[in-house]
Amino acid sequence: MLAPNQETPPDVDVLIVGAGISGIGMAAHMGMKAPHHSYAIVERRENLGGTWDLFRYPGIRSDSDMHTLGFDFEPWKHEKSIADAPAILDYLNTIVDERGIRQHIRFGLKVVSADFREDEARWHVEMEREDGSRTHMTANWLYLGAGYYDYDDPYDAGFDFADYEGEVIHPQFWPEDLDYAGKKVLVVGSGATAVTIVPSMADTAAKVTMLQRTPTWMFARPAKDRIANLLRKVLPEEVAYKITRFKNIRMQDLSFKTARDKPEKVSESLHKRIEKALGEDYDPKDFSPPYNPWEQRVCLVPDDDLFKAMKAGKAEIVTGHIERFEAKGARLTDGTLIEADIIITATGLRLAVAGKIAVSLNGEPVRFNERFYYKGCMFSNLPNLAVVFGYLNASWTLRADINSDYICRVLNLQRQKGAEVVTPVLTEEAEAAIEEDDVFDFSSGYIQRSKHIMPRNAVRYPWRLNQDYLADRKQLKESPIEDGLLTFTRAGSNARTSEEQLEAAE
Repeated sequence: MLAPNQETPPDVDVLIVGAGISGIGMAAHMGMKAPHHSYAIVERRENLGGTWDLFRYPGIRSDSDMHTLGFDFEPWKHEKSIADAPAILDYLNTIVDERGIRQHIRFGLKVVSADFREDEARWHVEMEREDGSRTHMTANWLYLGAGYYDYDDPYDAGFDFADYEGEVIHPQFWPEDLDYAGKKVLVVGSGATAVTIVPSMADTAAKVTMLQRTPTWMFARPAKDRIANLLRKVLPEEVAYKITRFKNIRMQDLSFKTARDKPEKVSESLHKRIEKALGEDYDPKDFSPPYNPWEQRVCLVPDDDLFKAMKAGKAEIVTGHIERFEAKGARLTDGTLIEADIIITATGLRLAVAGKIAVSLNGEPVRFNERFYYKGCMFSNLPNLAVVFGYLNASWTLRADINSDYICRVLNLQRQKGAEVVTPVLTEEAEAAIEEDDVFDFSSGYIQRSKHIMPRNAVRYPWRLNQDYLADRKQLKESPIEDGLLTFTRAGSNARTSEEQLEAAE
């Protein structure tokens, strides 16, 4: 991939940012499908795992099954399909060690800026060490696998704790030495984090109260997939995994589409499951959101753990609005005081685009909210950059897998053509004709708060980030890479079609 005006090649062909699921997945795919390309992974933390290493709150686990949150190339071998963070980290570490990926990871490096210089056909990437010193790398491609939320600055709901005498904790910054034995804990929030924390703390705490302003749809299911474990006993591991993965992908897709087409039927089914678990303790108002299922992500309750804690009197759900925080706890607008020794603000995350990296093109800052997604993994008129933003209605890794596979095929075609710059070209005329769509058809607060920073989205493919894995997989696998929009050029070429650009460069 040596540019004609360069005496030396870039440090690596592909620089992968982030050693979590997305980054490790890309490295593994490159090892299998683009082995002649060099790569490095840079990770700001001292450990791999991303989300699963960062969050340390009690009970942290997957909120989707590991047969779809796992990779398409690596079977999930644990008995539980709803896995805790240590099991997920074990899975990722096994992949990294068995596939020779660890030697490519450089820890303790935070990517600060990245500038693509078209005349050199390479990214110039500035990184910061923990001590504040800087280092520099060059790469032909930049693959962003840093996730979707702000690692430094979670969402602040604006609570005033000046009068509160207890301890306040945000789940993103969980203290290692927190002692909550015998204490009253108040968890503010009703999303996946709160639904995980409450039953996990309930055995040790005196009582855990989940205070929600708005209820969330909850779905109870076993942590173990009985069919998956049966198949593993009678079939080879890989075959059992593929069958279970196929089953669960189809079930996820069917569940989501049924919720959109027949919300009343799905609402009734979810309520019946909760009522069966809680019995006479079931209060419909605490489990009846003012929106339909899957207009926001549905919270998983594995093995009825939250409901069991509630039946045992160790946990409760309160629906209400906070008026203020007092010395001993939270005063609600109806006058109720919820006493708490510890308050946990599980009020949501803050989204970030491109890992908050200052991305530029030929020295000019890139504003992602002015560019369109291309096939859910690149951006209009931005060369040699790919990204993973996983599904909201299915497992994150499903997108990570198909994006990695697609970019590997793009890399191979680029090498075959002798090109150095790959760009999804959107002309001004074509952009003017695009019918735009919401990038996310979800009403979740963290989504709505961040729409202004999100890239643009078209109604029709390919200038679109879909929320339909099966459709995306078919498109990325079957549609030609050379679609008249994705151009393959040599350094410094400005022609508008791939054939014109390559001919002009010869």
